[in-house]
Amino acid sequence: MSSKEFLEKSTMSQPNLTIGALAKHTSINVPTIRYYEEIGLLPQAQRSANGRRFYRDSDLKRLTFIKRCRDFGFPIEQVRELVNLLEDGDRSCIEVRDLAQMRLDTVSARVQEMLKLEASLVSFVESCDESCCKGYTRDCNIIEDWSTIQSEKSATSDESCCATPQRQTKIPPLVESTSFRQVRRA
Repeated sequence: MSSKEFLEKSTMSQPNLTIGALAKHTSINVPTIRYYEEIGLLPQAQRSANGRRFYRDSDLKRLTFIKRCRDFGFPIEQVRELVNLLEDGDRSCIEVRDLAQMRLDTVSARVQEMLKLEASLVSFVESCDESCCKGYTRDCNIIEDWSTIQSEKSATSDESCCATPQRQTKIPPLVESTSFRQVRRA
Protein backbone atom coordinates (compact mmCIF):
# COMPACT_ATOMS: atom_id res chain seq x y z
CA MET A 1 0.00 0.00 0.00
CA SER A 2 1.45 3.36 -0.99
CA SER A 3 1.73 6.17 1.56
CA LYS A 4 -0.94 8.10 -0.36
CA GLU A 5 -3.34 5.14 -0.16
CA PHE A 6 -2.49 4.72 3.53
CA LEU A 7 -3.24 8.37 4.22
CA GLU A 8 -6.50 8.28 2.31
CA LYS A 9 -7.62 5.10 4.05
CA SER A 10 -6.63 6.24 7.53
CA THR A 11 -8.01 9.76 7.22
CA MET A 12 -11.34 8.72 5.73
CA SER A 13 -12.07 6.35 8.60
CA GLN A 14 -11.22 8.77 11.44
CA PRO A 15 -11.71 12.49 10.85
CA ASN A 16 -10.73 13.43 14.45
CA LEU A 17 -7.76 11.47 15.74
CA THR A 18 -6.64 11.34 19.35
CA ILE A 19 -2.93 11.78 20.01
CA GLY A 20 -2.66 8.02 20.58
CA ALA A 21 -4.31 7.25 17.24
CA LEU A 22 -2.11 9.83 15.51
CA ALA A 23 0.95 8.20 17.09
CA LYS A 24 -0.21 4.78 15.90
CA HIS A 25 -0.89 5.95 12.33
CA THR A 26 2.47 7.69 12.00
CA SER A 27 4.65 5.41 14.17
CA ILE A 28 5.76 8.48 16.13
CA ASN A 29 5.54 8.29 19.90
CA VAL A 30 3.30 10.65 21.87
CA PRO A 31 6.13 12.62 23.55
CA THR A 32 7.64 13.33 20.14
CA ILE A 33 4.30 14.56 18.81
CA ARG A 34 4.01 16.88 21.82
CA TYR A 35 7.59 18.06 21.22
CA TYR A 36 6.80 18.84 17.56
CA GLU A 37 3.83 20.89 18.77
CA GLU A 38 6.00 22.67 21.35
CA ILE A 39 8.60 23.73 18.76
CA GLY A 40 5.97 24.69 16.20
CA LEU A 41 6.50 21.96 13.60
CA LEU A 42 2.98 20.75 14.23
CA PRO A 43 0.20 23.20 15.11
CA GLN A 44 -1.24 22.96 18.60
CA ALA A 45 -3.96 20.33 18.67
CA GLN A 46 -7.54 21.35 18.88
CA ARG A 47 -9.31 20.37 22.09
CA SER A 48 -12.64 18.68 22.55
CA ALA A 49 -15.13 19.79 25.20
CA ASN A 50 -13.54 17.42 27.73
CA GLY A 51 -10.07 18.87 27.01
CA ARG A 52 -8.69 15.97 25.01
CA ARG A 53 -6.53 16.76 22.03
CA PHE A 54 -7.74 15.81 18.62
CA TYR A 55 -6.12 16.02 15.24
CA ARG A 56 -7.45 16.43 11.74
CA ASP A 57 -6.46 14.97 8.38
CA SER A 58 -4.14 17.90 7.71
CA ASP A 59 -2.27 17.17 10.97
CA LEU A 60 -1.86 13.53 10.00
CA LYS A 61 -0.54 14.51 6.58
CA ARG A 62 1.85 17.07 8.06
CA LEU A 63 3.13 14.68 10.74
CA THR A 64 3.62 11.92 8.16
CA PHE A 65 5.64 14.38 6.09
CA ILE A 66 7.72 15.37 9.13
CA LYS A 67 8.41 11.73 9.91
CA ARG A 68 9.60 11.05 6.37
CA CYS A 69 11.90 14.09 6.53
CA ARG A 70 13.35 12.83 9.82
CA ASP A 71 13.68 9.31 8.37
CA PHE A 72 15.90 10.84 5.67
CA GLY A 73 17.96 12.48 8.40
CA PHE A 74 17.00 16.11 7.83
CA PRO A 75 17.82 18.26 10.88
CA ILE A 76 14.89 19.99 12.59
CA GLU A 77 15.58 23.41 11.02
CA GLN A 78 15.53 21.95 7.51
CA VAL A 79 12.38 19.99 8.38
CA ARG A 80 10.88 23.33 9.41
CA GLU A 81 11.81 24.78 5.98
CA LEU A 82 10.33 21.75 4.21
CA VAL A 83 7.12 21.98 6.26
CA ASN A 84 6.83 25.64 5.27
CA LEU A 85 7.19 24.58 1.64
CA LEU A 86 4.54 21.90 2.15
CA GLU A 87 2.15 24.45 3.62
CA ASP A 88 2.84 27.12 0.98
CA GLY A 89 2.08 25.24 -2.21
CA ASP A 90 2.71 28.29 -4.42
CA ARG A 91 6.49 28.34 -3.94
CA SER A 92 8.96 26.87 -6.39
CA CYS A 93 9.58 23.12 -6.26
CA ILE A 94 13.28 23.90 -6.82
CA GLU A 95 13.46 24.96 -3.14
CA VAL A 96 12.47 21.44 -2.08
CA ARG A 97 14.86 19.96 -4.61
CA ASP A 98 17.74 22.12 -3.33
CA LEU A 99 17.15 21.01 0.26
CA ALA A 100 17.01 17.38 -0.87
CA GLN A 101 20.24 17.89 -2.86
CA MET A 102 21.97 19.38 0.20
CA ARG A 103 20.92 16.34 2.24
CA LEU A 104 22.12 14.02 -0.53
CA ASP A 105 25.50 15.78 -0.56
CA THR A 106 25.81 15.34 3.20
CA VAL A 107 24.89 11.65 3.00
CA SER A 108 27.36 11.11 0.14
CA ALA A 109 30.15 12.73 2.14
CA ARG A 110 29.38 10.50 5.11
CA VAL A 111 29.36 7.42 2.88
CA GLN A 112 32.85 8.37 1.68
CA GLU A 113 34.00 8.83 5.29
CA MET A 114 32.57 5.44 6.19
CA LEU A 115 34.32 3.79 3.22
CA LYS A 116 37.64 5.25 4.41
CA LEU A 117 36.90 4.06 7.93
CA GLU A 118 36.10 0.60 6.57
CA ALA A 119 39.39 0.48 4.64
CA SER A 120 41.33 1.45 7.77
CA LEU A 121 39.61 -1.20 9.87
CA VAL A 122 40.18 -3.85 7.19
CA SER A 123 43.90 -3.00 7.21
CA PHE A 124 44.09 -3.24 11.00
CA VAL A 125 42.25 -6.58 11.10
CA GLU A 126 44.33 -8.04 8.25
CA SER A 127 47.52 -6.86 9.94
CA CYS A 128 46.46 -8.51 13.19
CA ASP A 129 45.52 -11.71 11.36
CA GLU A 130 48.96 -11.81 9.75
CA SER A 131 51.08 -10.98 12.76
CA CYS A 132 49.64 -11.27 16.22
CA CYS A 133 46.05 -12.52 16.53
CA LYS A 134 47.09 -15.82 18.10
CA GLY A 135 49.06 -14.03 20.84
CA TYR A 136 48.18 -11.97 23.88
CA THR A 137 46.52 -8.57 23.91
CA ARG A 138 49.69 -7.01 25.35
CA ASP A 139 51.35 -7.89 22.00
CA CYS A 140 48.43 -6.87 19.76
CA ASN A 141 49.42 -4.42 17.06
CA ILE A 142 45.87 -3.00 16.89
CA ILE A 143 45.99 -2.03 20.57
CA GLU A 144 49.51 -0.70 20.14
CA ASP A 145 48.69 1.36 17.05
CA TRP A 146 45.43 2.74 18.45
CA SER A 147 47.04 3.77 21.73
CA THR A 148 50.15 5.36 20.21
CA ILE A 149 50.03 9.14 20.15
CA GLN A 150 50.13 10.52 16.59
CA SER A 151 53.43 12.42 17.11
CA GLU A 152 55.06 9.23 18.42
CA LYS A 153 53.99 7.31 15.32
CA SER A 154 55.70 9.73 12.97
CA ALA A 155 58.91 9.64 15.06
CA THR A 156 59.09 5.83 15.18
CA SER A 157 59.54 3.26 12.46
CA ASP A 158 56.71 1.91 10.34
CA GLU A 159 56.74 -1.40 12.20
CA SER A 160 54.67 -1.99 15.31
CA CYS A 161 55.95 -4.03 18.23
CA CYS A 162 54.45 -7.31 17.09
CA ALA A 163 54.71 -7.02 13.33
CA THR A 164 56.51 -9.74 11.48
CA PRO A 165 59.68 -8.64 9.70
CA GLN A 166 58.37 -9.60 6.24
CA ARG A 167 55.35 -7.28 6.58
CA GLN A 168 55.81 -4.61 3.92
CA THR A 169 52.62 -2.58 4.15
CA LYS A 170 52.20 0.25 6.56
CA ILE A 171 48.97 0.33 8.52
CA PRO A 172 47.06 3.48 7.54
CA PRO A 173 46.15 5.93 10.28
CA LEU A 174 42.72 5.55 11.76
CA VAL A 175 40.15 7.54 9.80
CA GLU A 176 37.65 9.08 12.16
CA SER A 177 34.19 9.81 10.77
CA THR A 178 32.21 12.86 11.82
CA SER A 179 29.45 10.64 13.21
CA PHE A 180 31.99 8.73 15.32
CA ARG A 181 33.28 12.01 16.76
CA GLN A 182 29.72 13.11 17.53
CA VAL A 183 28.94 9.84 19.33
CA ARG A 184 32.21 10.00 21.25
CA ARG A 185 31.42 13.55 22.48
CA ALA A 186 28.04 12.51 23.87
